[in-house]
Amino acid sequence: MRNNKTLLIVIICITAITFIGCSSSDDSEDRGNWQERSVFDGTPRSNAVGFTIDDFGYMGTGYDGDDYLNDFWQYNIEGNYWVQKADFPGVARSSASGFTIDGKGYVGVGYDGDDELSDFWEYNPTTNAWTQKADFGGGVRRAAVEFGINGAGYIGTGNDGNNDKKDFWKYNPQTDVWSELVGFGGEKRVDATTFIVNDKVYLGTGVSNGLYKVDFWEFDPISEVWTRKNDLDEDDDYNITRSNAVSFSVDGLGYIATGYYGGAIGTIWEYNALLDEWEEISALEATVRQDAVAFSNGSRAFVSMGRTGSLYLDDIYEVYPQDDYDDED
Repeated sequence: MRNNKTLLIVIICITAITFIGCSSSDDSEDRGNWQERSVFDGTPRSNAVGFTIDDFGYMGTGYDGDDYLNDFWQYNIEGNYWVQKADFPGVARSSASGFTIDGKGYVGVGYDGDDELSDFWEYNPTTNAWTQKADFGGGVRRAAVEFGINGAGYIGTGNDGNNDKKDFWKYNPQTDVWSELVGFGGEKRVDATTFIVNDKVYLGTGVSNGLYKVDFWEFDPISEVWTRKNDLDEDDDYNITRSNAVSFSVDGLGYIATGYYGGAIGTIWEYNALLDEWEEISALEATVRQDAVAFSNGSRAFVSMGRTGSLYLDDIYEVYPQDDYDDED
């Protein structure tokens, strides 16, 4: 009797396949969808710097395969268009650091093709003007991580031209003073990335001495204490390890996307800070890339620019992390 019942189920399932297919958890649509937005008006590039102020993304500097750049642009998130702004007044560069503090943008350090740099500048979007500020307290630096939170800015890790670094420095825009921040227990690295979720900063990825870094850290800006979280290779199913990635947050969740791991990649992973867990969602529906730029206003996020091999890119894509994947949009 049991065998006949099993046979009947199999027959029903096979018949159903002809019309609609038999459902299973493996057949469910992937979560996460991407849509292309207005292509960048300027020169394709990699290793540009970017930050977000309200509903505007700002992007500039970088390298186009021939030249180092100093032009600067604004992306209107609501209007989906680009506007060129006042050029960055420092020497043209790539691998700089940029962040936002209280409605103003800050850009500094980087690499000009010959030397690592230490200069630091403030951008006022209201006046579309740049003002030079105190040089970065840690000296010359490229490929560092950076973030702005609670009225202060931070730059750390990177390379000074001779050595990979693990130091962190805090910038006070009211006094225009840098002070060294102690207590980061992570390893030296270049080309790592950070994102902010629920007023905490998360740092991971990067490379040093030819090895990809898998340690992952949470920074509390109130106590200025770093806490180690689960490593990026904690689970055999994880494949978050990479360098030259971008990261951002959307609706209380963090994301690490694209980057380099033996070649340019397009995968994206979602981080739940409450559970200290990662979940992969649908990869970028465009050319895989490293050294891209990301914008996020907290509810919408975009990935743009970058390169794959010697191909430099000028496209921009918006990600909808909670939507089902749609290959026809």
